[in-house]
Amino acid sequence: MFSNAIIRKPGKSFENGLTSADLGAPDLELALVQHQSYQNALADCGLDVTVLPKDEDFPDSTFVEDTALLTPDCAVITNPGAPSRKGEIVKIREIISEFYSEIMEIKDPGRLDAGDILTVGNHHYIGLSKRSNREGADQLIRILNQFGMTGSVIEIDKILHLKTGVSYLQNNNLVVCSELEHKSEFNNFHKIVVSEKEAYAANCVWINEYVLVPAGYPTTTQKISELGYPVIELEMSEFQKMDGGLSCLSLRF
Repeated sequence: MFSNAIIRKPGKSFENGLTSADLGAPDLELALVQHQSYQNALADCGLDVTVLPKDEDFPDSTFVEDTALLTPDCAVITNPGAPSRKGEIVKIREIISEFYSEIMEIKDPGRLDAGDILTVGNHHYIGLSKRSNREGADQLIRILNQFGMTGSVIEIDKILHLKTGVSYLQNNNLVVCSELEHKSEFNNFHKIVVSEKEAYAANCVWINEYVLVPAGYPTTTQKISELGYPVIELEMSEFQKMDGGLSCLSLRF
């Protein structure tokens, strides 16, 4: 169960962020409306939400998830793979120090975005992507081992981050895209496989028995609901334009 979340509002520089999507420029006013709805949903799930101010120096900084892994026993400050995002970790560390006394960090030449880390209990699956490398993963595994946790790596190809294509809903249930469907690491899970048409819905978020899902993907939403999870649908169009999903917008702990 989670008690807290940290989020950061998108700023005017948001449209200058990194993206490979060909969906046009984001509408900042609409993005702020959608972000407020996201904040409200986190609160509805029982979380105490810390809202960080806009940071115009870092266009991608609203995607706070990539900057840290927050576990019950320690926080790990990552070392983002995109050079333009490395400075984000300075301010995030300041905020996290208000909640954690044990703060570890990933150091060069290790690169790691926390969007590449899927947590299942005490185990962490770490995606090797364009943003996260083997050295970063190995450093994280060593840190996890110090605190009685474990980690393993998964090679990914087309998707940006591991959690772009897979989400853990507790109770052994995974929502997973076609690229990851047949990964041996996931053989023992019950899988909700999303179609190519609904691939964006593979990034959803379990919070205290609720599941946040992006609006507009009825088949995936229905399958999640049929497993007994209360579902909260949220419009994400402006964040999708910037390669961001629901999990990217918060640190939950």
